[in-house]
Amino acid sequence: MSNRLTKLYTKTGDDGTTGLGDGSRTTKDSSRIEAVGTVDELNSWIGLLIAELQSDEPLIEPLTDIQHRLFDLGGELAVPGFQLIKAEMVSELEILCDQLNEALPPLKEFILPGGSKSAGLCHMARAIARRAERIIVTLSKEEAVGDDLKQYINRLSDVLFVMARQLARRDGGEEVFWKSKRMQ
Repeated sequence: MSNRLTKLYTKTGDDGTTGLGDGSRTTKDSSRIEAVGTVDELNSWIGLLIAELQSDEPLIEPLTDIQHRLFDLGGELAVPGFQLIKAEMVSELEILCDQLNEALPPLKEFILPGGSKSAGLCHMARAIARRAERIIVTLSKEEAVGDDLKQYINRLSDVLFVMARQLARRDGGEEVFWKSKRMQ
């Protein structure tokens, strides 16, 4: 197997542009590159969350699968007109979300991010998923973006929210409920 990256710097981006997977170039501050970068940031936070979990944690496998899907999602964003995220991937997230949520008590109040370190990391990933979604929506107003991709990133933030709730409980912490000063 040959090395894919033999030289890490190319100097082609010194002018503020970067290459896309189809060979075209775009500015480094374009909505497309902002979306790719935010998905990469999200994937990195999920990697940090996985590193924080115990090796026997059942959420590691679905989180690792999500990391692979996010790499695909970033690839789809980096190659205009290419589709890697499919409807069945969205369905898989919905099934996972439902399965994880079954074990949790119904949510009757808003919760604050936290409860344990791993839950906090998961909430951070959730917040970045929401930011990625907002950027992807902005991009979709400028250029074509697959509906399955948009649905996947939307469902992912829901999955991460449910995972954070599970982790807060599993780690011996408690969910922190929001208390409005106006309601006291």
